[in-house]
Amino acid sequence: MILGTVCTRKCAFCAVGSDPSSTLIAADVDADEPGKIADAAREMGLKYVVITSVTRDDLSDGGADHFASVIRTLRNLLSDIRIEVLTPDFKGNTDSLRSVLEAGPDVFNHNMETVQRLYQAIRPQADYRRSLNVLRKAKEITPHITTKSGLMLGLGETIREVIELLGNLRGVGCDALTIGQYLRPTKKNRPVVEYIIPGVFDDLKEKALELGFCSVSSGPLVRSSMNAEGMYNRGG
Repeated sequence: MILGTVCTRKCAFCAVGSDPSSTLIAADVDADEPGKIADAAREMGLKYVVITSVTRDDLSDGGADHFASVIRTLRNLLSDIRIEVLTPDFKGNTDSLRSVLEAGPDVFNHNMETVQRLYQAIRPQADYRRSLNVLRKAKEITPHITTKSGLMLGLGETIREVIELLGNLRGVGCDALTIGQYLRPTKKNRPVVEYIIPGVFDDLKEKALELGFCSVSSGPLVRSSMNAEGMYNRGG
């Protein structure tokens, strides 16, 4: 996770420290971070790296240039590495999105997290259509890059709403999908409404594949970066 440990948004499901007042300053960004990440990846012998971040609405580009710098530095040091980025929405800024994509990740991931009806409660500073549009633009800008998204179940959604979300994702060209069970990280976060039985995850995986997703991981313990390399190899 890059760009610090404090997020400028406060989503109901997340345990990351937050400062919604956006009083963070650009000096919090570690200019040496790309090199540190590349060195760590080399020392660990990694062949596949997932780069994510807190949301940084306090930065003019949302941290996009920093994402791009991490990608380029990894490429320069490790020419055969695969890179997946899991980014915030950059407030829908196309220039920020383009900056990340033109740095050349193999997979661009932006999580929807939940269904449209629950966005105001679960992701009050995000927007359902804006997130869909980020994925749509990513595919338009770089059609060769695998686009990916993820969602959680158990927040109060209906299966019909989930299937509608799957259709919306395919409608913007999303290639890969993860579906997992929401687990409450702290008592300050939104309670679990329902624990979904494994068969429902299996049914949703089948439905997603029918809709045309090239790679789907669906199960109670699935998380957005789980077995990311395997998902890429199956569908990327």
